Amino acid sequence: MTLMFLVMGGYLIEASVTGVKARPVEARGPIQMVNPRFVGRDRQGRAFVLIARSATRDETDDQKVILDRPLLTLERENSDPVLVSARQGLFSEATRILNLEGDVKLNGGDLNFSTASSIFNSETGELGGLTDIQGAVELGQITAKAYGVYDKGRRIVFKGGVHTRLEQN
Repeated sequence: MTLMFLVMGGYLIEASVTGVKARPVEARGPIQMVNPRFVGRDRQGRAFVLIARSATRDETDDQKVILDRPLLTLERENSDPVLVSARQGLFSEATRILNLEGDVKLNGGDLNFSTASSIFNSETGELGGLTDIQGAVELGQITAKAYGVYDKGRRIVFKGGVHTRLEQN
């Protein structure tokens, strides 16, 4: 009987010692999400969806989220949605602005454009950029120095050095 108590006591002591070692260590560093999905509406109630490969909260400013391979979907009435993809993005919760950088593509229906960067205002639902843009629509090809997408993609405004090549269907 004494031997049994000694063995049980030994197991309890071992479990308490190894249990302390196995206790998880608090992680230091930024908060990360894998395959995040953010859903929102602008002030007119128009929906948008933002997904990414990963999202990391900025260590110095907790109002900013760094996105890897973001994909923004802007719904359009009676048409295919506008898809905006980039290598990286930075979303500011304070301003509700999404900055997209690196190989930005705008696609949807008859839209196929590429540019270096783009800015999405999730408050107003407007998308735009001040970098060269080139691409094609149903009527032909367009290049410009700046652009803006308004009214859920129904209206696109090109500015600065706009060149268009119309093609006959």
